[in-house]
Amino acid sequence: MKDVFSVEGKVTIVTGGGTGIGIAIAREFAIRGAPVLIASRNANHLEPVRDEIRRLGGKCEMFVVDVRDAAKCEAMVAEAVRLYGRLDVMINNHGGSITAPSLNLSPNAWRAVVAINLDGTFFCSKAAARQFIEQKSGGCIINLSSTSGVHGSSTMLPYAASKAGVIKLTESHAGEWGRYGIRVNCIAPGPVSTEGAAARIWPNAEVKQMMLRSRALGRFGTVEDVAYPCIFLASEAASWISGATLVVDGGNIRPAEIVQMGL
Repeated sequence: MKDVFSVEGKVTIVTGGGTGIGIAIAREFAIRGAPVLIASRNANHLEPVRDEIRRLGGKCEMFVVDVRDAAKCEAMVAEAVRLYGRLDVMINNHGGSITAPSLNLSPNAWRAVVAINLDGTFFCSKAAARQFIEQKSGGCIINLSSTSGVHGSSTMLPYAASKAGVIKLTESHAGEWGRYGIRVNCIAPGPVSTEGAAARIWPNAEVKQMMLRSRALGRFGTVEDVAYPCIFLASEAASWISGATLVVDGGNIRPAEIVQMGL
């Protein structure tokens, strides 16, 4: 029987592929037979990931890109096509954040985060969609938002606002590009244990415990908890899913419920 959950042979770009969740996404696709191009601004982050995936037997190349530059995003897609002959899956995993109260947030800081998270997702999606349309083959775009984009954040304002924008961009592109067979979906992770997240999300033990008590399943997420849904959304098993946002957060318990439950 045909494996509808397979991503074998699907040429995949993973932005933010040199750290955290991006590493897991790239690795999981590659070990399942997807040729992968990982991309980020820092070649020093990309090289060890590429080499590790190759040691595991996967196909992986790298590309240095600043997603705030539309021309560079176009060049990234062109490089994937040059290397592998086509593009099937675009995963916009890149992201940036700043923790600061609104009254202390400079215009440049606001613009920098929005440019990476929202502008970059738009530029990468646009470049991928052009390639999908040229191939006449359809394609899949998966955007990484955040539960901050769903519920807001009182400490990371530009991050929350831009990630909310990613959700609406997902819905809008799904409607615009569906006639070309292009599916566009979004994943909104909750608190995931990564090296980069620790200082930003739980700067001390008290905050960490509070965050943990807010998870219905009683644990933080792993990078694989986000990578596996990406596999599903890129596969034929999700062929009738587009414009959706999948919240992957272990179940959210609201503060009042935490008190009521004695947690």
